[in-house]
Amino acid sequence: MATIETDYLVVGGGAAGMAFADSLITECGADVVIVDRRHRPGGHWNSAYPFVRLHQPSAFYGVNSMVLGSDTIDSEGPNAGLYERATAPAICQYFSRVLDEHLLASGRVRFLAMTDYAGDMRTEHHVVSRLTGRQADVVVRRKLVDARFLESSIPATHTPSFEVDPQVRFIPVNDLVNLADSGSGFTIVGAGKTAMDACVWLLEQGVDPGAIRWIRPRDAWLLDRKFQQPLKLLPALIEGVSLYLEAAAEAGSRPDLFRRLEDCGQLVRLDPRITPTMFRSATVSDTELGALRSIEHVVRLGRVRRLGTGTITLASGSIPTDRRQIHIDCSAAGLPAPPPRPIFEPGRITLQLIRAHQPVFSAALAAFVETARTHDTERNVLCPANPWPSAAEDWIRTTLISQQAQAAWSTPDISGWLDRSRLNAVRGIGDHATDPRMQASLHRLLTSMKPALENLAHLAEISRPVAATART
Repeated sequence: MATIETDYLVVGGGAAGMAFADSLITECGADVVIVDRRHRPGGHWNSAYPFVRLHQPSAFYGVNSMVLGSDTIDSEGPNAGLYERATAPAICQYFSRVLDEHLLASGRVRFLAMTDYAGDMRTEHHVVSRLTGRQADVVVRRKLVDARFLESSIPATHTPSFEVDPQVRFIPVNDLVNLADSGSGFTIVGAGKTAMDACVWLLEQGVDPGAIRWIRPRDAWLLDRKFQQPLKLLPALIEGVSLYLEAAAEAGSRPDLFRRLEDCGQLVRLDPRITPTMFRSATVSDTELGALRSIEHVVRLGRVRRLGTGTITLASGSIPTDRRQIHIDCSAAGLPAPPPRPIFEPGRITLQLIRAHQPVFSAALAAFVETARTHDTERNVLCPANPWPSAAEDWIRTTLISQQAQAAWSTPDISGWLDRSRLNAVRGIGDHATDPRMQASLHRLLTSMKPALENLAHLAEISRPVAATART
């Protein structure tokens, strides 16, 4: 059996694994092996549905060493006035360029494609080729890097949790673009971002809103994308941070917090009559929100239990359907929320969120901290694991952890890294120092920070859930 030696073995060549490796070799002279079961880097983007785009601007996605896109603001379409968001094909091409032009070109990175990791994530490390079956032992001199811990559940490989009659027209969202003939209408199954993308795409293709039926067991709080903008639009982002910290500082209860977050525009919902119980960090523009609200046939009878040729059985009832109806599966879980573990452990790094909503920034930061500090205890203070949010009240926890971590990054070396990291959404504050909007936002932010963190810590300890009643 062959033996491979390396300093760091990165398991997973998706966005997080690539961002980590890119940052690591920039900061130190380490040797890296990346192992991935796919034929090229990019992770789940290789299997994404054709019309998906980033939820965030391309300007702070990817890796630090290479710009994704052109850092331009869209002039038309549902994202008009906001920074461009790359498509899945563009992202896959981008990561292939990163691999070829930076990682492999460095002479210190090897990429083992079509290869499975078969070790125990601790001390026994083996890889197996999917094409030849050949195995190799891997001697890891420093650490294994688990970049699959937060691996997404995607529509292309998802198995529905409900029964489907063989005669039902039922397709994964990926196959929407391959339809050869129209049906009697479209039934969207799922409540998350994939379902929203499918609805918006259908509407953009000229499908009448009345022809779309949306099975939406839960509603989600959404982030207003205009407050998630970098570079020239950074004052809006900082204003958003200051507004949600002010809301957090003044809230008297969890329901009051979410009312304030909505009133200041930091969270939005699809239906003003329904209080969301879910939060998954999805973003939406004003145009997309209006389009989604045009779909009036929303089914709120719980999760699907069975799709039949004439009836859809749900947890709390049933609705009619027909053989010509096109049922679209958007029910894959998407982003996982496993119990967190320390990012840094002896012999192992487990990539997770640090700053809310920003996995590639978090991975790149973890690589820098790995090189800049010598003890895992200090590393974990700087890089606390911040689980993906799922329930609405998780907004409290993920925001609290993000802001606590941010406060720990004031050392000169980390501040310097933040200033030069293109993945850092808030870099360049000094470039807007004379902007009255930025000045007012920074004043509000500094005034609200301490009481906001204290109140969020208090609200995070309250066991009762956010009230599920509608707001009138």
